[in-house]
This record gives sequence, structure tokens and C-alpha cells, in this order.
Amino acid sequence: MVNSYATHSTQRTRAGQAALFLQCFEHSAFGMAIIDREARILGANCELRRLFGQEDTSFSRSLLESIATKDRPVAVLAVANALETRPVSTPCEIRLISSEGVERWVLLSFTRMVSPDGDDDLLVAQCAEIDAYRRRELELSEREARWNDALESAGQGVWDHDFSRNRLFYSRQWRAMRGIGPDEEIDGSLDNWINTVHPEDRERVVAEIRKQERAETAFNVFSYRERHRDGRWIWIECRGAVVEYDEKGVPSRIAGTDTDITERKEAEEFLAHVSRRLELALEISRIGVFEANLTTGLLTWDDRLLQMYGKQGDVASALDWHRSLHPADRQRAIAVVEDAVAKWEAYSNEFRIVRGDGEVRYIRSRGAPFVDPNGVPKLIGANWDVTDDVRLQEELQRAKTLAEARNEELELARVRIEYTALHDHLTGLPNRRFLDARIDECAKRAATSGARIAILHIDLDRFKEINDTLGHQAGDRMLMHAAEVLKEHAGPGDFVARVGGDEFIFLSSDTAGRNLATLADGIVAAMRQPVIFDGHVCRFGASIGIASGIGPAIDARQLLINADLALYRAKNKGRSRHEFFTAEIQTQIIVNKQTADEILSGIEQNRFLPFYQPQFCAKTLDIVGVETLARWDHPLRGILSPDSFLKIAEDINVVATIDRIVLEASLADFSRWSHAGIGIPRLSVNVSSRRLHDPDLGLTLRGLAIQPSTVSFELLESIFLDDCDRVVVENLAEIRRQGIDIEIDDFGTGHASIVSLLKLKPRRLKIDRQLIRPISRSAEQRRLVATIIEIGRSLGIEVIGEGIETTAHAQILRDLGCDILQGYGLARPMPASAVEPFVAAQEWRRNMASAHELQEDLRRSMRR
Repeated sequence: MVNSYATHSTQRTRAGQAALFLQCFEHSAFGMAIIDREARILGANCELRRLFGQEDTSFSRSLLESIATKDRPVAVLAVANALETRPVSTPCEIRLISSEGVERWVLLSFTRMVSPDGDDDLLVAQCAEIDAYRRRELELSEREARWNDALESAGQGVWDHDFSRNRLFYSRQWRAMRGIGPDEEIDGSLDNWINTVHPEDRERVVAEIRKQERAETAFNVFSYRERHRDGRWIWIECRGAVVEYDEKGVPSRIAGTDTDITERKEAEEFLAHVSRRLELALEISRIGVFEANLTTGLLTWDDRLLQMYGKQGDVASALDWHRSLHPADRQRAIAVVEDAVAKWEAYSNEFRIVRGDGEVRYIRSRGAPFVDPNGVPKLIGANWDVTDDVRLQEELQRAKTLAEARNEELELARVRIEYTALHDHLTGLPNRRFLDARIDECAKRAATSGARIAILHIDLDRFKEINDTLGHQAGDRMLMHAAEVLKEHAGPGDFVARVGGDEFIFLSSDTAGRNLATLADGIVAAMRQPVIFDGHVCRFGASIGIASGIGPAIDARQLLINADLALYRAKNKGRSRHEFFTAEIQTQIIVNKQTADEILSGIEQNRFLPFYQPQFCAKTLDIVGVETLARWDHPLRGILSPDSFLKIAEDINVVATIDRIVLEASLADFSRWSHAGIGIPRLSVNVSSRRLHDPDLGLTLRGLAIQPSTVSFELLESIFLDDCDRVVVENLAEIRRQGIDIEIDDFGTGHASIVSLLKLKPRRLKIDRQLIRPISRSAEQRRLVATIIEIGRSLGIEVIGEGIETTAHAQILRDLGCDILQGYGLARPMPASAVEPFVAAQEWRRNMASAHELQEDLRRSMRR
């Protein structure tokens, strides 16, 4: 009973305290309430009751029940903080719900209230209504969100430069259009940003910005180019406005939007480009454009059309056009236009006009009706002056009439031209062009019928000598005779053509039962018969290559090639004969092709190298030099001499290249021997005719830095007798200027003369081994060699004896006065690595001494 009384006493005390407290704040501008620990309202002042929407002072609910559900956790936390940790809670924004269900935004805070008896379970709740402010804030926020969404949807980026607060704002879209990340720091200073502007636009952009900063304009729009992060240029349209001024009237805040107008600019540029092209096309084509208002009858003409019609001004009427028409064309031209307008379709028109100066011009016109955006029916079209074309057509028609009148004559001329194009003018035989067509025709027939065709490729022997000695008239007479011989041997299915100089093709498409060898022999025998020309008896022969094929397997072009290869074999075997194309020839071609490929590969792999054969003084047997000999280090066949590859190398034109490779390698070896003190004073190198014809030979030699008198070039005697053109003469002179000696190789086997030696002035000449070999057994051969040696001595030319195989050869040549000896009897060709050991061993001296002693003993025994 006592406890119950105490509890009720305490409650009455709290209620009294609440009533007393609220009486003090009954008319406060803030809503005030006393709540207990469970947030039950013990009392509220007038303002709080208004917020709750009730007039009586009794409350039967908790304060939390009047707070919006979403905001209750915040209020609960504030109550707990006031009761437990803080005497005053932090104000929080919540929504109170009145008894009518109306929400109001309030600023709510709690203060712990201590009673005189020490009870601290009561809290003072204080509310300040902020509903209008909060709703305006939310409305502004929503407006700003909608505005930003609208700007971003429009592709506009927002910027805001608040100079008074030193704040620079750039929206997400502003950053995106430049390729800048949303969180990336931006240095918005003018000095830094202006560097991203196109150099051609910077001055103008700075001027526009200064206008805004100096308040020369409150709103400004300008465009410029700016560098995107990916390196390209984008066009920006900037719209800016002053939104705040300081107390001095100076803009303190400027805001605006940037829009990426790159596509628009590109479209404008493209449109301008198209317009320029269209204008240029119209100007070049001299086309005039008109537009007619079908309602008012007014015509609008451009300058070109006015000039075309010889009129002034740019507006006229349909009557002006009617008056300009030629009387003979007026009715028809007007009818074409009216009919097109009536049918509402495009038209094409041609007519004449009479200009103001009386000149008649031919006009071509095209037009089409349309309705403009304002609903006005109009006619647009173009005119162009075709007077020149019409007159040209008239001229062409006259020319055509004249050509048709001369058609028969032209046809005859065509026949003559065709005959000339297909026949040789000298012999009257078909030419190569005619032959090609006939071969294709025969091959097609043979493919279907299974017949055989044969080709005889005929080349005249000794024709060049007759042509050179008796003149071209004699040569022409021989060609005509050869043509007659071939025509006499031709049967009904044969075809004879002259395909070049002294070459003929005999095509036989009817070879059944025909002996081609007999046919060829008959042609060769007939060609050998003498021909009298201008009192001279002329004789020549013929070499023939034969190839044949049968049925569908015939390749006419290949038959020509095969016959040519067989002809090549016939000429190599002695001329005035025939040869059939065989599998052997085909095999040789394959071998030659393979060898040619291997030679080219060998050049690339540096497999051509020099071998050296020492040369000796005939008196002392001291080494006086070495001859460089080209060798091919074949990967499968080993070391090969020139007779294995020289002919094919000449055919593929690489002899000069091999010469150069061997020369450079031998110079390197010679330099190494010199530094090692081997004692080889001179190097001789073979030089081909192709090498002497190289216009860059002198330049190549100068780059090799050859020491004077250390190198000799060996030339075949036929080179300086047969090849005497300007390039060879200049190269020989350059060789001497480089200090390189000239030697004549294989002397005595060709047609050299004393005059030739005097002309070339060689340092040495080498007697061919064919002359040396028989001197030990033939007195006549010794006298011949002695004569050559004496000729060399009298001209101051050293003489080399080549092919020394025995001691007798060496002894005889020394006795005859020969200067230098070379041959297998003294030393064989050897690689560079063997030269030094060979020189050190001096083996040739012992061999020669032993052989010499044996010979002396033999002579003494014979004398006894």
C-alpha cells in the first residue's frame, strides 16, 4: 500500500512538474512536450498540439507513433542518446503526422529533465516546424535534378566558375565530352586550359573570355576546337552568362554550358563542300538553273541562265521565256512543259532560243514540278547550251556521209592493211602474227581430230656473211630465194612464215605418212644450191629444228619452243643439218635450269672462291706471281672448275658477278700474304668480256684500293680484237690508270696480230698450252713458240709459258728465252690455305732438280 501510494505520488509529482514546465512555454514559438522514457507524451504546449492537429491537452499515444515510419529509427536513437549519454540530443529532421494524417517536416531535439527529487527519466521534446523550407529545398533539388538530366540528355555539359569562392565546377557530361574521368582533378586555370584549344582558335577564344570577365556582355556564345583526350579535335559551342557581380559591378560568377557540335560542324563542312562542288560543277558545265512559281507565273533565273539567254535581272515571267523561244520551236517546247505539269512528272526538252543580239543557240532543258514547304506548286529545272554539241553532231553527220561514200575504198584499204599486218613485206610470206593465229587454229583442229602437227624452225647459215660482204640487197635476194624454196616444199596443209631476220617457220598439219626427216633434208639440200646475185655466186645453208605433237596433248606454244631448242642443237652440231626435239634435249634443259638455280644460290651463299696456280721465273724458279682461277664449291659435287658452270653462267648473265666475287676474295688473300711476308709479288685475275662491258667497272675498281703493279688482268685475245666499243676502250684505259697490268691469255690459238698487240700494249702474253705441249718432240712447234717469244721480246712484252708438265718443257722454254713458267709440272691450282705451306716447302725446286739431273745422266750415257 505504501509502495502504491509512493508510485502515485511520484506520478502526480511528474505531472505537476510537466504542467508547470509547459505552463511556462505554453505560448512558445516552438512545439514543446514532456515525455517519459518510453516516449509517452505527458503534456504538450499549444504549438505542438497544433502540429499534432488536436486541441485537448490529453495524449493517449507515444510521440513515436506520430512520427513517419521512415524517420522513427532516427527519433528512437535521439531519445536513447538523451537518456543515456548526452543531456541534449543532436537535432534531427523528421516528419510528424497529425491526427488528420498530414505530414510536416520538423527539427526535433530532446533534453533530459532532472526533477528536484533527482528523477531524470523525463525528457523535453522541442520541435521547430521547417516544413515550408524543407519542401522548397526538395523542390529545388528536384528541379536541379530534372535540369541536369535535361542538359545531359541534350548532350550539354555544365560549368560554373565562382571566382569569389574560388570554386570551379564541371559536370559529368562536360567531362565526358572531353574524355575526362568523372573523379579526375581538373586544373581550370586559363593558362593551362588554353593549351588544349586549337592554335588557330586560341586568340579568338581568349578574347571572348575576356569579354565576359570585363562584363562587356552578360551572355556570350562562341565555338572553337578543343583537343580530346584521345588526340582528336572536337568542336565545342560554349554558352556563358554572368550570374553574379561583386560590389564593384565586376562579374564574380560565370556559368554556362558546353555542347559538342563536332557532328554538326562536320555536317556543315560536308554540306559546304557539296555546295562548292555543285557550284563548281554547274560553273564548269555552264548549266543554268531556274525556278518557276506555277501560281504566279514568276521565273527566277540564276546568273548562268541569264547570261545564256542574254537577259538582265533575275526575275521574269513565263511570257519572257516564251518570247525567247525560236518561232519554229516555240509551240512544241511550251507543249512539253505544259504536258509535264499537267501530268505532274519530270520532262526533257530541246529547243532553240533567239538571244537579244539575234544569235540563235540550241538549249537542252530538264525540269520537274514540286510543292515547296509552304504548299506552293513550283517547277524547278536546268538549261544548258548544247550549241557546240549540235554543230559538232552536224559536222559528224557530214563526215559520216562522206565516210559512207568512201566505204568501198576504205574496205579495200582495210584489206590491204590487214594483208600488210599479217605478211612479211619482203618475201610475201605470213609473219609471226599470222603464224600465231594459224598455230592456235591447227592445235584446236588437232585436239578434236587426233591429228599430228609438226613445226620446223629454219635458220639460214652464212646469211650474215653474205649480207655483210655483198650488202642488204644481196641479203634480201637470199631471203626471197629461201622463201621460194620453202613454198616449193610446202604441201596443201602446210604453212610457211618468216618470223625474223633469217628465220622461218614451216608448219605442217598434215603429217600422216610424211617423213619429216626427208622433208628437212630436202629443204637443207635445196638451200645449199648456189644463187647468182650481181655476178656473184652466193652459197648458204640451213639448220632446222623439228618438234611435233599429236591430239589433245598438243601445246602449240611449247612446240615452238621445242623446235627452237632443237634448232639450237642443230647449229651447235655443225649447222646445215636438222635435229629433232628429244627427251635428251628436254633433260639437258632441266639440268641447265637446275644448274642455273644452283649457280644463283652459290652466289648468294658465297660458294665461288679463288684457287691459285703459282707462276715461276724461268731462270731462277722463284715464284713471281699466282694466277687466280675461279672455282665453285658445290655442296654435293665438291670443287668444280669453270668448264662445269661457265657456259650456263654466261647464259644467265652472272659471269661478271662471279669475276667480281673472285677478284675481291683474291685481293683479300693477297693482302694477307703480303702482311705475312709470303713473298708473292703479283696476282693475275681472269676478266670476262661481260666484265669489260660493265660501265661501272672503273668505279668498282677504285673502291678496291689496288696497289699499282700488284694485280694483272688476263684477257682472252678475242676480247680486244672483237670487242672494241666505247665502254671496253674506256674500261681498258681506267684499268691502266689504276696501275693494273694487262695480260693476253691463250695467245696463239685465235687470230691475234702484231697490230693488235701494238694497239693494246699488254704487259705480258701467255702462250696457250696447246702450243707448248708438243715442243719436246716437234722442232716445227719449237720454232713457232720461239717466234712468239721473239715477238714478245721485240715489243717489250713478257712471255708466259702455260702448260708446263715436264722438266723438258721447262728447259726448252728457258732456253728459248721465255720469262715465266706455269703448269702442273711445277704446281697445281690450290686453295688459299695451301699457298703458304707450298711456298715454305719449296718442293718444286727439288722436283725440278731431280728431273734435271736424271736428264743430264741420260744425255751423258747416250754420248758414250
